[in-house]
Amino acid sequence: MDILIKKARIAEGAELRDIAIDNGKIVGIEANIEAEAGRVIEANGKVLIPGLVESHLHLDKALIADRLPNKSGTLQEAIRVTGQLKPTFTKQDIRDRATRTLDMLIKNGTTHLRTHSEFDPSQGFTGLEVILELREEYKNLIDIQVVAFPQEGIFKAPGTDKMMYEAMEMGCDIVGGVPYNDISAKEHIDFVFELAKKYNKPIDLHQDFKDDAEGTTIDYVAEKTIAEGFVGRVSVGHLTSIAAMPREQLLPIIEKMNEAKISVMSLPCTDLHLGARNDAYNVRRTVTPIRALRDGGVNMCIATNNIRNAFTPYGNGDLMLTAMIAIPVGHLGGADDLHTVLPMITTNPAKALDLKGYGIAVGNNADLVLLDSESVTNAIIDVPTRLFVIKSGKVTVETVRTVKVNA
Repeated sequence: MDILIKKARIAEGAELRDIAIDNGKIVGIEANIEAEAGRVIEANGKVLIPGLVESHLHLDKALIADRLPNKSGTLQEAIRVTGQLKPTFTKQDIRDRATRTLDMLIKNGTTHLRTHSEFDPSQGFTGLEVILELREEYKNLIDIQVVAFPQEGIFKAPGTDKMMYEAMEMGCDIVGGVPYNDISAKEHIDFVFELAKKYNKPIDLHQDFKDDAEGTTIDYVAEKTIAEGFVGRVSVGHLTSIAAMPREQLLPIIEKMNEAKISVMSLPCTDLHLGARNDAYNVRRTVTPIRALRDGGVNMCIATNNIRNAFTPYGNGDLMLTAMIAIPVGHLGGADDLHTVLPMITTNPAKALDLKGYGIAVGNNADLVLLDSESVTNAIIDVPTRLFVIKSGKVTVETVRTVKVNA
């Protein structure tokens, strides 16, 4: 076999396991495997998890915070200054920044990524063309799904509707949208569903990114999802507005979202940074109610959104650090909550992205991360070093050399 991992911890309180890998697949999980292997990794009780899944990121506008800062820290200024910068982006510029960002993600154990790639009449498809190229170039290091994303609106920016069709023809995997940044949120949502039906693609919306609940349309999205036969094929990011709802208003919406099987990507770093800028005191957290959604049966994910730009002027591509930030923000540190966080950056987003062969089980893809931690429960709060990252059965990252190579 290609790789044999010895004495790994894959479940809290369970016996350590050996994991055998061959031809990119997990071929054995047992208490003790005696077999020849090209490489033996001595886990020594360290935690082994499936590869991290970054379910919401913007590769094409990463690492531009120093070019034109967002001085007010508001969403409105972030959109405005980024809109000013986008026409200046060249293909080489986007490639350089995107590859640096991908390298950050890979180093930190991310094996799957969904990235929103934007376009509009002012910048054309410069960014999307690069991201589609990188999807192919990086396929042995990280699997990339590309979302067609109309940041400036579909109807507010004339010509974008036509570009959405062109983007799908170019090879985008998902139909994106941003209803709150258009002339009519409902018409925007209707367009997205029509396009997704035409190309038989999933939907991923930037949804209800506001401090208050006025004008919220997630209920409309849920109803549309059920009516159009898209149950289980819709994801939404941000969804901060529902945090402003009283419980009696929130619970029916969560129930409808659960019926529609809508996945939610909470983006705590961005939402904390941009939200509640007008609150003079008792400043709100402005993060979607993770616990309430989770308890209501919604598939909850945690993601990064942006890295060092006008929307989020920090970040290093470490999804576990983002999840660590979400723990105090979402009151997820209790004994009954902490163990639910690791799935929000592994199995939950894998479900949202409809990943096949994901997870630590015989027959699945060998996309794995060995952590410098000895507790699955504490794997997030340890913010551990990624000792090894394995993608499709090959070691792509090795931080500490604890390997025996068989002749």
